[in-house]
Amino acid sequence: MPLVDVLNINKEKVGEVELQEEIFGVPVRGHVLHEVVTWQRACRRAGTASTKSRGEVRGGGRKPWRQKGTGRARVGSNRSPIWRGGGIIFGPKPRSYAYTLPKKVRRLALKMALSSKLQAGQLLVLDEYPHTTPKTKDFVQVLRNLEVAKALIIAPEAHQALELSARNVPHVQVMLPAGLNVYDILRYEHLVMLKPSLAQIEARLAP
Repeated sequence: MPLVDVLNINKEKVGEVELQEEIFGVPVRGHVLHEVVTWQRACRRAGTASTKSRGEVRGGGRKPWRQKGTGRARVGSNRSPIWRGGGIIFGPKPRSYAYTLPKKVRRLALKMALSSKLQAGQLLVLDEYPHTTPKTKDFVQVLRNLEVAKALIIAPEAHQALELSARNVPHVQVMLPAGLNVYDILRYEHLVMLKPSLAQIEARLAP
């Protein structure tokens, strides 16, 4: 089983923790990660793009000119799609882009994402976040001590001081273990976990 150092906010080693091989030692396959990230982004799409057909565009009730005798092409409405200001042919309508993906694939990809961070040396385990007062300055100093700029931070439970301190810092997100997902893990350069959250993640992904 892989061993990872447990650090304090000054990046000093205060212990070690043993990670489960079945979760943090999975061979990484890029096509599986790509498939799950594509699925996540599709599910997040708003799908609100909308255009009007010729029947929905305001106006167009009167025939522009008579059918015969003018020498011009016959036309029944000035809201025809071939006219300026007319309707749109086969334009987008509100829809959902979501589709289903097997649960086994999603779980496997999450394990691969965690394993990739460990293999790249971008997984940090903190013993705790000791500050109890929301203060962005303190939080930024912790990031500097850890030599981290873009990070996804996993807290075991709601931590008001941590969440409020981090919310105005760019490229940083605080998340609970229940919300951990492949897209956000890969989106940020470092994955920073508070030690108690490891047990929750391992329980969630246990075989």
